Amino acid sequence: MSKKIISMILVFSIVLIWMIPVFAIEPSSNTIYRGIDISEWQGDIKFREVKEAGIEIVYIRAGQGFSYEDSKFEENYEEAKRNGLKVGAYHYVTARTEEEARQQARFFVSLVSGKEIDCKLAMDFESFGNLSNSEINRIAVAFAEEVERISQKEVIVYSNTYDARYVFSREVAKYPLWVAQYGVEEPQDNGNWNYWEGFQYSSSGRISGINGNVDLDRYTEDILLNSNDAINHVEDPKVNKEDRILYKVRRGDTLSEIALKFNTTVGHLAAINSIKNPNLIYTGEIIVISHNYNNRKTKEYKIKIGDTLSEIALKFNTTVNYLVEINKIKNPNLIYAGEYLIV
Repeated sequence: MSKKIISMILVFSIVLIWMIPVFAIEPSSNTIYRGIDISEWQGDIKFREVKEAGIEIVYIRAGQGFSYEDSKFEENYEEAKRNGLKVGAYHYVTARTEEEARQQARFFVSLVSGKEIDCKLAMDFESFGNLSNSEINRIAVAFAEEVERISQKEVIVYSNTYDARYVFSREVAKYPLWVAQYGVEEPQDNGNWNYWEGFQYSSSGRISGINGNVDLDRYTEDILLNSNDAINHVEDPKVNKEDRILYKVRRGDTLSEIALKFNTTVGHLAAINSIKNPNLIYTGEIIVISHNYNNRKTKEYKIKIGDTLSEIALKFNTTVNYLVEINKIKNPNLIYAGEYLIV
């Protein structure tokens, strides 16, 4: 085959690729509401100004994991309702098993108990660690089913387009979709959902009444619950297992250093994060750390003349690295008599 023919074929192929349409999924109805989603990170919000700016629906983070309640949830809920906004609530899921998912679902419902929620209860499950797709989907379904069972309210799944296509399964897609994709007019087809009820199209929006950036959304009328009757009261489950925190691996981190920082073990972190090779972690990776990591009770030590950090570490059965980290010491060789250290 001549080079000329080969070149023509290549050009023709490139043209065909550019001509292939990128399909979008459609809104579930023609009635669209302007919305935002918020958490404690937005600080104090002037909801009257938000309402006057044309926002109609606000999704509010209720909590995270097993026991963390968003510090602004109650205030945000009361002020949003008082100013005539329709309110939804979402929960950031950190579960690593189906049973943990059900525990977190019960905690979520306990947070919204007694409240008149207007929109479907949202599951925000996006930090997967080293879970397999199969595990992720079982956890997602367990959480959603438990929320619906005890709240008697419908659930919606929050997901970005990538996870909607490559992570979540058709079993999760039986729940409606609130999709995140930025820089597009409509979210792209993901192969699982044909419609969206929520579309988060920006994470850097600016709205009067809110200092700084806020997520911007469009919501269809289908995201609204059939009834906003107060959710039946459910007690906080008070599970024995404490909540978990998420640690983002930084350049140069090792699993042993992370374990030392949180007073846990490499084996424990490897087990709960399904890490096959403890010597191989990646910058930007999310490590789940149990809040019940048996953190030692801290106390203060007043530095004496002649003390060194290594001697203090030895005295309190710890390490120099731990003291440097917890006390934010810039130069381990430079400490001063009369200062106090947390040990």
